[in-house]
Amino acid sequence: MAYVIKDSCIACGACAPECPVEAISDGDIYTIDADKCIDCGACASACPVEAPVEA
Repeated sequence: MAYVIKDSCIACGACAPECPVEAISDGDIYTIDADKCIDCGACASACPVEAPVEA
């Protein structure tokens, strides 16, 4: 299962550089491309508001 980013995302950008497969896109709320996500959890570890969660 891929990670998803909850509405609590504050678009700080901490998660995107941590993604080894560049699956995270920026915006008002960041999003994760489920087809690219390898379920590593690096984004969740970097997030200050715990927005990325396992789907």
